[in-house]
Amino acid sequence: MPPSPPAPRLLLLLALLIACAASGVGCSAPRFAQLDRLRELHQRERRPAAEQVDAARGLLARLLPSHSASFEFRVVSTEQCGGKACFIINNHPSFDGEATPEILILGASGVEISAGLHWYLKNYCAAHTSWAKTGGSQLSSVPYPGSLPRVPAGGILIQRPVDWSYYQNAVTSSYSFAWWDWERWEKEIDWMALQGINLPLAFTGQETIWQKVFQRYNISKSDLDDFFGGPAFLSWSRMANMHGWGGPLPQTWLDDQLTLQKKILSRMYAFGMSPVLPAFSGNIPAALKLKFPSAKVTHLGNWFTVDSNPRWCCTYLLDASDPLYVEIGKLFIEEQIREYGRTSHVYNCDTFDENTPPLSDPNYISSLGAATFRAMQSGDDDAIWLMQGWLFTYDPFWEPPQMKALLHSVPVGRMIVLDLYAEVKPVWINSDQFYGVPYIWCMLHNFAADFEMYGILDAVASGPIDARLSEKSTMVGVGMSMEGIEQNPIVYDLMSEMGFHHRQVDLQVWVETYPTRRYGKSVVGLQDAWRILHQTLYNCTDGKKGQKPGCDSGVPRC
Repeated sequence: MPPSPPAPRLLLLLALLIACAASGVGCSAPRFAQLDRLRELHQRERRPAAEQVDAARGLLARLLPSHSASFEFRVVSTEQCGGKACFIINNHPSFDGEATPEILILGASGVEISAGLHWYLKNYCAAHTSWAKTGGSQLSSVPYPGSLPRVPAGGILIQRPVDWSYYQNAVTSSYSFAWWDWERWEKEIDWMALQGINLPLAFTGQETIWQKVFQRYNISKSDLDDFFGGPAFLSWSRMANMHGWGGPLPQTWLDDQLTLQKKILSRMYAFGMSPVLPAFSGNIPAALKLKFPSAKVTHLGNWFTVDSNPRWCCTYLLDASDPLYVEIGKLFIEEQIREYGRTSHVYNCDTFDENTPPLSDPNYISSLGAATFRAMQSGDDDAIWLMQGWLFTYDPFWEPPQMKALLHSVPVGRMIVLDLYAEVKPVWINSDQFYGVPYIWCMLHNFAADFEMYGILDAVASGPIDARLSEKSTMVGVGMSMEGIEQNPIVYDLMSEMGFHHRQVDLQVWVETYPTRRYGKSVVGLQDAWRILHQTLYNCTDGKKGQKPGCDSGVPRC
């Protein structure tokens, strides 16, 4: 089938540029040479276009099987998108009846195609997608095949204002994913693709990788039984907060998790996502200290652990200045690449997530950061360090000298910081844009997977835009970094859209249309109710983490 004529696409690009200029909204993102290199690698190493289209078609078949023939998908280059990732929605030029495609969706990857499908279903069919536990998908409003709504002549072009849409928190895997099988993961990856997520964490199965790495040092499974936590507590054993609690892990479980991780990664790559793998943070089993008695190891203190019992608390952290640190970190990266067959070159490492460094000397902090990155780079020369910025919000230890020392311990552009709680306590504002280091504006929203009705829709609708348009902005993405999922769907529905909005969202209009999409029909009473909810429960915090009425965020507690 011949490609769409270029004229409408050029008109769409021209209209976008004119709109940006007229509104004063910048259409370009900050440039970092190493991140440009990362984008090139992702583009070059991405799965073939046909495979990405197949992934999007598989999603459509699972989501809306009755309309599998109603849409045609194609992957296009970023050049065809005007130099940025985008999706383009057109009326299909060959539509002539019920059995032929009605809507043509073009996208820079399978993710953009899926996000384009979601955009069309939301905005033209009044549909709604969410987690099953929060109501699932409302698709009854989608017209029958052959009668889908037409889009404006010339089509709709939506560019990403920033490159990345990030998803997950280092602890989400324990709060929400611990017992998932492939069937549940497949649904979640579909949901990610519909929301435009292209930078998700992929932490499943890492204990099996660690088992292989530590076997090289003659660390047995019984030694690791005291190191790994149980499935629901792995997040905290991974972060050196505790060890052994809820374990030991059977070998069958370890093997099954590795198999599951390979399925997860394969599907993420099929969509064109760039999954983030874990990196070595210095957390080691006690047995390694015994085998290397001269290694520089810190015995950490108690972290909210059961009765402060040393059976579970007080883990061991290998100092980044020890040569063994880089050696282990290199082996861990290499073992993952060997096992999975590829990498996206982005690695998460949070050495000091609620663990305070033993010294405050900026030179010492800088040496730790440099060694941490050197361990990644030794295993992957193109490694990018993705770090949760929670430590800068949580721990008063991180004064400007210490913060700057850590952020500048690696070449600028080789680290991306997650401004983890930006909807309430944005760090970028008081740190001179993370001292020039690229960051992702994240909405944390949920702590400990608590089920409470609240959210700050106003901050979500404006915060990422304000950050991106601020002077000397280093923002390169948006993200959802909640600790637990499957709650408050309106908050995540809006936040996921922010990966595609160039201007602040008109919340009065957005909230008014939300109940129509969620419930499948327009009911005045529902619109009135959601208007009240927006002005009350969905414009406040839950009062946690120091947020109280009159706090510096200016947002009331519910």
